Amino acid sequence: MRATMRFEGKSMIVTGAAQGIGRQVAIEAAAEGALLALVDRSPIVQAVAREINDAGGPGFAFAIEEDLETFAGNERVVAQALARHGGVDILVTNVGGAIRMQPFQEFSEQQIVAEINRSLYPTLWGCRAVLPLMLEQNRGSIVNVSSIATKGINRLPYSAAKGAVNALTASLAFEIGARNVRVNAVAPGGTTAPPRKVARGPGAADARERQWVKEVVDQTIASSHMGRYGLLREMSAAILFLASDAASYITGTVLPVGGGDQG
Repeated sequence: MRATMRFEGKSMIVTGAAQGIGRQVAIEAAAEGALLALVDRSPIVQAVAREINDAGGPGFAFAIEEDLETFAGNERVVAQALARHGGVDILVTNVGGAIRMQPFQEFSEQQIVAEINRSLYPTLWGCRAVLPLMLEQNRGSIVNVSSIATKGINRLPYSAAKGAVNALTASLAFEIGARNVRVNAVAPGGTTAPPRKVARGPGAADARERQWVKEVVDQTIASSHMGRYGLLREMSAAILFLASDAASYITGTVLPVGGGDQG
């Protein structure tokens, strides 16, 4: 029996593809025939593209090192994907992640700005950059990666950014609903993954900061009805479903994948 090929011949951009959920999405999409543009500001994204191409599967990947906190960076990514693959069928905006975990009153102005720049703007700019092309093509699927941490502790600026991602998803889907471009989001819960090769932030500096991080982990597990972190493949399964034609009548939806935690 032939393996499922939901993405055969389809051009897909995956941002934040160097590790974690983004890498998992890229590898699974390639196995189903996707033509991938893998984007990250870390050069280790090149190794992910090589891994996919060396596997000799039906899909193909090329890597782009880019800063997606800028609109210009996102425009360059869309232009390269268009030049290589002749269009963009799917965009998965996966850049984001809490830089610090601490009570809100501990955040400085600069730290709050950094969280918003990390976890909102790459998605906002990515949607804006790809939208004219998708509307011109009269086809497209955007899947934004949000978080169930829209209701969480010790990361309020990150939570606010992901709440904005949810609003962006709902509003854009409503605005362009009749234009054959779907916009959805997946809100992952805590996810078990290999140690990060590039850390999201400076990490806990002392016992007080380690306690704040522990409180986040404890709250995440306690909020999950299943009492555990999810797996990378459990997150990618939801993302790739919404990206695929199997979800052709789904738009404007935020799908929580948090073991029952709705965020």
